[in-house]
Amino acid sequence: MTALASLAALATPLQAGQLPEWTALAPVFILAITGLVLLLIDSIDPDSTDSALLAGVSTLGAVASLAVTAWYLAAGTGQTGGEITLFADAIVVDGMSLFFTAIFTSVVAMVTIASYDYLRGHENQGEFYSLVLFAASGMALMASANSLATVLVSLELSSLPSYVLVAYLKKNRGSVEAGLKYFLIGALSAAVLTFGISLVYAATGSLIFADVAEALAGEGELVGVAGLGVLMVAGGFAFKTASVPFHFWAPEAYEGAPAPVSAFLSSASKAAGFAVAFRVFVEAFPLATTPAGIDWVLAFQILAIVTMTLGNFAAATQENVKRMLAYSSIGHAGYALIGLAALSAGGSANGNVLGASMAHLFVYGFMNTGAFLFIAMVEHWGVGRTFEDYNGLATKAPVACVAMSVFMFSLAGLPPFGGFFSKYFLFFEAIENGFWWLAVVGALNSVLSLFYYSRVVRAMWFEDPSGSFELGSQPVGLYAAVMLAAVATVLLLPGFPPVIETAQTVAATLFA
Repeated sequence: MTALASLAALATPLQAGQLPEWTALAPVFILAITGLVLLLIDSIDPDSTDSALLAGVSTLGAVASLAVTAWYLAAGTGQTGGEITLFADAIVVDGMSLFFTAIFTSVVAMVTIASYDYLRGHENQGEFYSLVLFAASGMALMASANSLATVLVSLELSSLPSYVLVAYLKKNRGSVEAGLKYFLIGALSAAVLTFGISLVYAATGSLIFADVAEALAGEGELVGVAGLGVLMVAGGFAFKTASVPFHFWAPEAYEGAPAPVSAFLSSASKAAGFAVAFRVFVEAFPLATTPAGIDWVLAFQILAIVTMTLGNFAAATQENVKRMLAYSSIGHAGYALIGLAALSAGGSANGNVLGASMAHLFVYGFMNTGAFLFIAMVEHWGVGRTFEDYNGLATKAPVACVAMSVFMFSLAGLPPFGGFFSKYFLFFEAIENGFWWLAVVGALNSVLSLFYYSRVVRAMWFEDPSGSFELGSQPVGLYAAVMLAAVATVLLLPGFPPVIETAQTVAATLFA
């Protein structure tokens, strides 16, 4: 019996009413309560720097939330018998929300384990861990949003802790400057999103996705207002996913932030942006009923091509490994946008291509988080950030460098790693839905990405050291998190059929 089947056998079907429906939000509650517990611990002993206690509680909360999410997914909660709606339909729990929550909680668990070493000796550790948990709570709510009001509130719940986390190193000028830039651009994008939501409300008279879709189907006089609102909503999501034209905050924020925070933002936060974008555009602005004057698919096609191309070309010109990863994350946002850019009204493969995009974000959550946590380990050792600084690093830390090589090859999309299969299914499903040229552009960008990802591998394994390395102690938490991400990236190969099948199944329900 497989692990999923075992979980399913133990699961209680919420659809049958054996548990109160609000328990469907248990993964979100666990994350939020863990954040409050961390604040309580910090209040009792404000001067505590007990990294083991704080990291342990944080990781325990994230793993508990992940376990409940996996249980619900296996049991068919919100899937068998239909989605579960709460709070006057403002929130929905279904397979898609649970799938993305699994991504967020997995990333949080790896980041909190790694932070055990990274934060040792720093002040305000309790606040750090609680902010990570609160931000993750907001991300999980974003995935469950069924109203534009919930979208706005949950996005801010996720974004506000993120601004503080980027500027966590208060005595580091780069961290503070990155936090300020991130906050200012975030405030601008929030204003754009809010204005867009208000225009949609003015045109449709509702904020609930299904009601917005119904009103748009009969829209006649206010198509222009609704169209401008949809465009501005897309702009708000472009910020959260670091897509063009709101991408330029990402390299600054990721470079200045503590490396675990960069891992958290570039993986979990980006996935949260896509989760809410997928649901809003599929359910609130469905292609089948949206007026002809509102062609958001064309906007996403342009956005996907420009984002992946600009991100990859910019990454290829970097000398700083952290900035290279930041720009490459913009490129991967372009790949994920294919999930929306390759949709068509009545397309037979809509669920498959959207599911493939979700699966890519799932694999990306492990390989990209692992890559940034490797950089956190390198920063912990005091090694520099450029490619040249990485020269010969494998002579001192071969196991960690093997893990980093796995991340680089997987991000580039080389077989047999998880990144190859996620890109393969994404491009294949885009072709199946009639958008072969999107797949061609994506494949060409993947070839380009191999150039700069392989530079890291060459520096670590084939170049002579520029100086002498004194790596010092082995950071247990960082090592554990990096190895966990590497093993997951490799094991996602045999495990990919269940991942892609689950993603495409839950995505298909959005088009039912």
